Amino acid sequence: MNRIFLQVRALEIKPMRFTPAGIPVQELVLEHCSEVIEAGHTRRVEFIIAACAIGPLAGQLQHLQIGDELDVEGFLTPARKNSSKLVLHIQAATPR
Repeated sequence: MNRIFLQVRALEIKPMRFTPAGIPVQELVLEHCSEVIEAGHTRRVEFIIAACAIGPLAGQLQHLQIGDELDVEGFLTPARKNSSKLVLHIQAATPR
């Protein structure tokens, strides 16, 4: 199963673009910071990830501002075929 739930902050919001079929795509750069317990020790987790939303959700996310916080749900895919870089495809987003 490929299902991701994250609390994130918007670092970059790119201009909305459209696929050749006219479907809106909103690309973002998101930051996640949290603490988790691993092997009985607290571990700080911080990372930046590229993300996108496709379809109606793209229209909702185009109004985000830098620094806005969200709860997002989605899945990970390679950025390109045979790439080790990952992109979070957002399927649901709720402002925090």
